[in-house]
Amino acid sequence: MAEICCGVVSESEGSCETSTRAARRRRADPSVKRRCLDLCDKALHNCGGETEKLSLRSEKGKQLPPPIVLTPILNPLPSSAAGAEISKDVLPKFGFTSVCGRRRDMEDAVASHPSFFRSKKHDLDDAAAALHYFGVYDGHGCSHVATKCKERLHEMVKEELLLDDVGEEESDRNSSNWWRRVMERSFTRMDKEVVAWNENVVDNMIPSCRCELRTPDCDAVGSTAVVAVVTPYNIVVANCGDSRAVLCRNGKAIPLSIDHKPDRPDEMNRIQAAGGRVIFWEGARVLGVLAMSRAIGDNYLKPYVSCEPEVTITERSEGDECLILASDGLWDVVSNETACGVARMCLKGKAKVMDGGTDKACEDASMLLTKLALARRSADNVSVLVIDLMGTGILHF
Repeated sequence: MAEICCGVVSESEGSCETSTRAARRRRADPSVKRRCLDLCDKALHNCGGETEKLSLRSEKGKQLPPPIVLTPILNPLPSSAAGAEISKDVLPKFGFTSVCGRRRDMEDAVASHPSFFRSKKHDLDDAAAALHYFGVYDGHGCSHVATKCKERLHEMVKEELLLDDVGEEESDRNSSNWWRRVMERSFTRMDKEVVAWNENVVDNMIPSCRCELRTPDCDAVGSTAVVAVVTPYNIVVANCGDSRAVLCRNGKAIPLSIDHKPDRPDEMNRIQAAGGRVIFWEGARVLGVLAMSRAIGDNYLKPYVSCEPEVTITERSEGDECLILASDGLWDVVSNETACGVARMCLKGKAKVMDGGTDKACEDASMLLTKLALARRSADNVSVLVIDLMGTGILHF
């Protein structure tokens, strides 16, 4: 049975924890099962992204295991900014679900760091200073590269932001070139740290990670990385691999990243120009091995597999509803449009699931999308992170 980790987390919370005993109690409650399945079926009926009708019950009529229901905790920051009008709360609301699915091992990782950076150009109470970091990492070969990205990549982005924060004008710090420079340096540093760590494992003959991967295979481990930095002005996405970021704006799905598949024409040309080959074996693979053309790690496939991210910067608008970051365990079986339809349904119904100061809309959306991926027989780990952009401050000058 898959382990499900989900939650809606405030700035004060650093991780998501599950309770096995609580999970057993909820699984034993038939009302929870009915509520989850009814909510899923309603989401699919109203999403409008696809015309086919689907049930979240298996072919044999069995129900999927209900999710672990956690109580979300939110602690919005006060919103104020000199010379600007702030709409809605500053601190974003979000929820995520990460399951092993039908894989033997769990190799995905999810990172969420609200207000992870504040610019020195602004006062501490200025909303323009707050940047929010979210990331999904899909490991392959083992989990340790994805885990290290979860632990370190946001710190590297923060360090690069601090380096460029001095002497930069406001317009420069919101340009695509500036953000591309910051993200490329961060991803390159992360890649070098992973490679150096793997070499240290080989030299010192120590176990490399929790699953006790041994030294001969350490060079053949990597991870995708899709990272979103939400600012009061823009949504900055850096992608390396086949995880994906999709923006829901005015009811439409807008992809903010393009999957790095080996048979993508420009990626295939880059691989061949570097002296590599794309071999089709159960899909397109670099040298017949890796089913993605960019990743952090995978030192044995360099330079054909690149760690350089593609960076997009999207200006925020009042029509932005939510942002979905997910591993390919979701996107292999669920379209962008359907994912946005399910998420929008949950956010529209959030007034019905409010409990005091908490909001479970994003948590419900991530759960429903994960259950939908499993119902459609996704063969991979599934990690979904949903950010409610309607609850995040936008600056209007």
